Amino acid sequence: MNTSITPAEQGGTAALLLRAEPCLWLNPGRQALLPELQPVAGSRIGLADTQAAAARCARFAPLLARLFPELQATAGVIESPLLAAPRLQAPLGLAPGQGRLWIKADHLLPVAGSIKARGGMHEVLEFAERLAQQHGLIAAQAGPADYLALADPAARELFARYTVAVGSTGNLGLSIGVAASALGFSAVVHMSADAKPWKKERLRQRGVQVVEHAGDYEAAVAAGRAQAAQDPFSHFVDDERSLSLLLGYSAAALHLRTQLRDAGIAVDAAHPLFVYLPCGVGGAPAGISFGLRHVLGAHVHCFFAEPVQSPCFMLQMMAGQGAHPSVYDWGLSNQTEADGLAVPRASLPAAELMAQLLSGCFTVTDDTLFRQLVQVLDATGERIEPSAAAGFSGPAMLLGSAAGQAWLGAQGLLAQLPRATHLVWTTGGLFVPPAEYQRFVQRGQA
Repeated sequence: MNTSITPAEQGGTAALLLRAEPCLWLNPGRQALLPELQPVAGSRIGLADTQAAAARCARFAPLLARLFPELQATAGVIESPLLAAPRLQAPLGLAPGQGRLWIKADHLLPVAGSIKARGGMHEVLEFAERLAQQHGLIAAQAGPADYLALADPAARELFARYTVAVGSTGNLGLSIGVAASALGFSAVVHMSADAKPWKKERLRQRGVQVVEHAGDYEAAVAAGRAQAAQDPFSHFVDDERSLSLLLGYSAAALHLRTQLRDAGIAVDAAHPLFVYLPCGVGGAPAGISFGLRHVLGAHVHCFFAEPVQSPCFMLQMMAGQGAHPSVYDWGLSNQTEADGLAVPRASLPAAELMAQLLSGCFTVTDDTLFRQLVQVLDATGERIEPSAAAGFSGPAMLLGSAAGQAWLGAQGLLAQLPRATHLVWTTGGLFVPPAEYQRFVQRGQA
């Protein structure tokens, strides 16, 4: 077994990983001060790139409101609420004097019903914008009203010549498939064996071609990438490598900054913000963390949550550059009910970007996911899917473990906890069929 971890580490976090037990890893490479631009995948990106992604989505907003009736009330803006969750604090073990709990409710994002609406929608829009400009349908400096022309027959005829493809366990496929088909593209989603049947059916109802693969997420992505490479009229949305996806996710930080201000929540040395994000291949949480660190600064501490059988990002961060471990190398199964998190190997660009930004990673069992899914329902009435529950273990893992307490002390954060904000980022659940959700609840109650 090649774990790429030194023998000294085998007695701690690595031993828990090997036994598939919940554990916390804290990033020794995190930097409080960041350069204006950071290297990733041969490029250098910064706050201006996040702002450009947000501006692109704003330009498309009138068109999106026309294409999706559910966006008319928000004038085409795809965003989620920020919810206070005081009744959930005690069930999660967040004691008085340790901060306040909030939920960034991306499980309510319209159109796609998950966090993937952010990055997935952005990449499809960027591709459509590039084609439209190349063919003279919109000018480079066109405003939002001009983008309504992309619903006209000329634009749809152009887009119909192209295919947008993606490999997915479910939620990214829903995002890409729904957005691409609405604009007039042919849409193909390569789905792994662990994708939920209802997600496949929802895509087919939208006219999306679903290609099923017997292998896992990594196999579905590889198959989709290879097929798209043979077709010059095919655009492959690469969840493992795409900067467009990552920057689309990062734009969430700009809206969250406004939401925090409106809620009276400060983020500074006396008021730290701890953010807990479910993690699959890593692109979505890395994009959001990148945005948060550049928009809100050094006092944001981001932690990624992964299933005990699929801790690919933690393994990658522990291994460092030059290695690309798989959960299978560690004797883990990559089997989890959190289908969006069932990924054997992390995105290298995402891990590269997180080397100096991320505070840590933690793992959680499936039983805990279901139990906390029910706790969320009972305390808030919110319906989430199992993968979206992963972050709710974060506060207890950080505050209730010896490793977490030692890290908080070393960071000078213990005295600031009474004024801290703990923000759990949910990722999906809006479109889960009632019968499927009831099965989740029954398992959680058991």
